Amino acid sequence: MASTSKASSKNDYKASVLAFERKLDPSDALLACGQWSQRDQPDAWLDIPVREKSVRGTISNRLKAGEQDPAKLDAKIDNPNLQTVDVATLPDDADTLKVRFSLKVLGGAGIPSACNNPKHQHSLATLVEDYIAEYGFEEIAHRYACNLANGRFLWRNRMKAEDLEVRVSLLEHGDTTQTWTFDALELALDDFDPRTHAADGVSEIARIIAEALKGERHALLVVEAFARVGGGQEVYPSQELVTVGGGTTKGGKSKTLYSVKGTAGIHSQKVGNAIRTIDTWYPQALSSAGVGPIAVEPYGAVTTRGTAYRPPRQDDFYTLYDSWVAEGKTPTPDQQHFVLATLIRGGVFGEAQDKGE
Repeated sequence: MASTSKASSKNDYKASVLAFERKLDPSDALLACGQWSQRDQPDAWLDIPVREKSVRGTISNRLKAGEQDPAKLDAKIDNPNLQTVDVATLPDDADTLKVRFSLKVLGGAGIPSACNNPKHQHSLATLVEDYIAEYGFEEIAHRYACNLANGRFLWRNRMKAEDLEVRVSLLEHGDTTQTWTFDALELALDDFDPRTHAADGVSEIARIIAEALKGERHALLVVEAFARVGGGQEVYPSQELVTVGGGTTKGGKSKTLYSVKGTAGIHSQKVGNAIRTIDTWYPQALSSAGVGPIAVEPYGAVTTRGTAYRPPRQDDFYTLYDSWVAEGKTPTPDQQHFVLATLIRGGVFGEAQDKGE
């Protein structure tokens, strides 16, 4: 009878409709080019276009068992592997890539945009209030600020940079009221220790983000990164996902890059993924099986590795969230941060009702 009562009590908290709006809202990032010495001259920067080029590739893929015959390979080599691809490059007379985007931080973190169970909503509101009273989003906001300052949002472009400067500006009523400048290459991608960034502006940006998440202020940040990569070098916008024709678009293009009115860009989703790459709380984070910080995802999914670092019933979001909301089992502080960061990420988290209930 006790187990039946407990199960019934837990079912009382089920919400088949449960959704949260994302609270970090980045824009697309647009790419421009210029000289490193012109960083303080906004008018000196030109948009980087996406252009096509045709190339003749070689046979380099792994051959199937029946194809590993020298004669068959020679026949394949005789067939030209013609490809049309998109590219984005700096001109020869520009040595620096500029990437610019805006980030709006919204209030009401942890408050659902839709919930069809008042009991669930009341329990959630209580635990969010308790979390804010104890932690105030400071840890999460600090990690977001670190990922702005270290230029993680540049992705592959960051690896090519000889010099890298990131500027984060606060806009209020359309005017820039404060700007912080960082030497991003001096900031490690896996270092979220507040003591490391105590005096470099990260703590100030984190405070603004935390206040915005709590709904105490509006926060619109403009982020600019200047990466000196060398004249004529290729740069890397987002690549479009093409699902028609076996990975090629009409006309046979095998790689399509993202652009906004002809200007190369990085998807807002990719920018957001970089900012929320703050999860070092998953079980394997500090072991040889860990890969450093991963993006906040309910199951800790890292698609490039084909691995979920938070498998079901093992510190995944749903297990932690349900036990916290429905059973009152408060997770460890680290896992509390993870749950709230997932709610800030947003998503649809409703639980389907079992048949017969």
